[in-house]
Amino acid sequence: MSYDTARETRIPVKGVRKATAAAMVGSAFTAPHVTEFVTVDVTRTLRLVEELKQDKEFAGLRVNPLLLIAKALLVAIRRHPDINASWDEAAQEIVVKHYVNLGIAAATPRGLIVPNIKDAHAKTLPQLAESLGELVSTAREGKTSPSAMQAGTVTITNVGVFGVDTGTPIINPGESAILAVGAIKPQPWVHKGKVKPRQVTTLALSFDHRLVDGELGSRVLADVAAILEQPKRLISWA
Repeated sequence: MSYDTARETRIPVKGVRKATAAAMVGSAFTAPHVTEFVTVDVTRTLRLVEELKQDKEFAGLRVNPLLLIAKALLVAIRRHPDINASWDEAAQEIVVKHYVNLGIAAATPRGLIVPNIKDAHAKTLPQLAESLGELVSTAREGKTSPSAMQAGTVTITNVGVFGVDTGTPIINPGESAILAVGAIKPQPWVHKGKVKPRQVTTLALSFDHRLVDGELGSRVLADVAAILEQPKRLISWA
């Protein structure tokens, strides 16, 4: 390995990186974080992704596991709406949101940003796919507007795209929960009484313990896992 003759490089902290750093420090030292984990067999979810790619309703749209994970989280939030809240320190109140602005953490040349899909709870699966595709494309092009990064209520961060199994994500300020999605990998798994290779991932849900107790956080995470194991539940629960 070769090194430059200079012993150090100093990079000014400004712009998106400076704002992100300040927000994350504020969140980490203000909200009491709790993180729970669950390992999930997502083989059927991957099969459904392939089926949807052939569906004419999704023609021209980006269909991937993140789409179904996002929909699963939205269904879980609808079943457990108290997870979708914020803490009002000045008023000493919990504010439960009756809408979901779904944040999607995106790595860009400017750093990590978290634009959100406004009123994601009201979108059909094809509409959600279209919104996700637009969000990702806009972020990669560096054209995300400030308004797109405001008023988020809950976030998904897909660390799996980097080959990472899981993590303990920091909640975005003003939100109560964030779901980290790990890499999907073939693993030996007990399926129908036999050990078989299955597609498996680990989900991690961090939540603000002022707003969300262990029971609520566990139920939300368990719901997301159950839907991804049996994705046809999206039809009955959506």
